[in-house]
Amino acid sequence: MNGKLYICATPIGNLEDITLRTLNVLKEVDIIAAEDTRRTIRLLNHYGISKPLMSYHEHNKFSKGSEMIAKLLEGQNIALVSDAGMPGISDPGEDAVRLAIENGIEVEVLPGASAFVTALVGSGLPTGRFLFFGFLSRDKKERRAQLEELRYEKATVILYEAPHRLLHTLSDMLEGLGNRRVCISRELTKLHEENIRTSLQDAIGHFSKNQPRGEFVLIVEGSKEEKKIEDDITEGMGHREYVEYLMDAQGMDKKEAIKTVAKKRGIAKNDVYKEVHDI
Repeated sequence: MNGKLYICATPIGNLEDITLRTLNVLKEVDIIAAEDTRRTIRLLNHYGISKPLMSYHEHNKFSKGSEMIAKLLEGQNIALVSDAGMPGISDPGEDAVRLAIENGIEVEVLPGASAFVTALVGSGLPTGRFLFFGFLSRDKKERRAQLEELRYEKATVILYEAPHRLLHTLSDMLEGLGNRRVCISRELTKLHEENIRTSLQDAIGHFSKNQPRGEFVLIVEGSKEEKKIEDDITEGMGHREYVEYLMDAQGMDKKEAIKTVAKKRGIAKNDVYKEVHDI
């Protein structure tokens, strides 16, 4: 018989935030696959658990994923844990689950701590509808394009961000989304937990004076803007078609139309110009 893959949520800070069920599974499985074995061994030592560990993270997920599947097909049971929180949320755990399902291996998810759910509930922003986006692209052009997609999103938006990119991301969000309410959470469940409930503009002022430290969860208010008819019309257009639309429908000259398209789509003017230079 095949083994079973257990997806085990682990504490995001406070080591007491782990379920009895997860502790029992970690004691009973044959192997524990960990995103960072050094962090996992501290958790296991805290609860007196001794099990073989294998490393499974973003940079070795293809080779280690195959190794994990082979062991499961041999009948061994494996518990998958991430650095903190629920595996599969912005980490390679999703690939492990997909591989297991493709190979007919049973997957059992054990609920537990999750940073974005913890931050969302404490944000004071609407929780009835939310969009978990994870990390925005590091590429400035792509990040602006992603924010353009989120501009009219009515649901509360949830983002993760690293400390060294926080200010740049907040500035891009202010430019792309407008000045919205935001809750910025860090060090969740730890001694120095902090939840800053403010606006994007004031958040930029705060972190310009206070160096960002730790990993951040950003809970952003949904859009109150209604999507313009023009945006609906131009959404599926290529750059050239969009420029022609602005020239015909709004009487813009080519230079102004190119500039408008570049700004709305978060791309360089030269990229638009290459497609439309012969209009």
